[in-house]
Amino acid sequence: MVDTISFPIQTPTGRRTAQVAYERVGGGEPVVLLHGIGHHLQAWDPVVGALAAERDVIAVDLPGFGVSPALPDGVGHSLRDVSAVLGALFEALGLDRPHVVGNSLGGLLALQLGHEKLVQTVTALSPAGFWTEGERRYAFGVLRAMRHGALRLPSPTVARLARTAAGRAALTSTIYARPGRRSPEAVIAEIRALCEATAFEATLAAGRSVLFTHDLAEVPVTVAWGTADRILPRRQGIRAKKVMPGARLIRLPGCGHVPMNDDPALVARVILDATR
Repeated sequence: MVDTISFPIQTPTGRRTAQVAYERVGGGEPVVLLHGIGHHLQAWDPVVGALAAERDVIAVDLPGFGVSPALPDGVGHSLRDVSAVLGALFEALGLDRPHVVGNSLGGLLALQLGHEKLVQTVTALSPAGFWTEGERRYAFGVLRAMRHGALRLPSPTVARLARTAAGRAALTSTIYARPGRRSPEAVIAEIRALCEATAFEATLAAGRSVLFTHDLAEVPVTVAWGTADRILPRRQGIRAKKVMPGARLIRLPGCGHVPMNDDPALVARVILDATR
């Protein structure tokens, strides 16, 4: 069940209120899950059950994505701004340095939270921020093309395509290596989430100059990369390892950019191992 929470944040014009949607299940040590750009917390559904058997799992709709409203006026979408909002969210939820797991944009945010020492461990699945300029432009172009394509498709067409494995591949093969495994209902919902992502353009704009260059020597870090990632090539994982020599770098065979759908058992095992 998705809940919402409102909490105060500091802005250049004083204290304002942010609101974030989240789903919380399970028990044990808290693990916060952060999705990628244009996605929503349901991206984690394939692994939540396995994680919740051993962890207190909090999956979050990032501000301006899913059903979380946009940030208040005057609050930007830089790494520092959004990580500050997430830090305030942790406090509102009573989380003291939780484990944080993120995919793509969420992986970059998880690493930033690690840099700010707001988390106990970081697990980053295909995190953004380790690209060359050419790779960044390519990734942003692919993401914009996905969004523009989704916006042009009438809802009945999306529903019709989602009913077949070939149609689901046409809609989602950019992010999934095994798109046929995604249910029709999940594909319809994530196409809608991509269309309705109010923070999409602002997030891309804020990411134009982003490179993650911090060595998180004091925080255990696991970086995992799908071998079939079509948005952020796995060679970027090698760069991440150079930036953070102490990080554990894991290969996810046959997985795409959003690996939770492609191999849920492997991804859940990686997360559970990383958060022990």
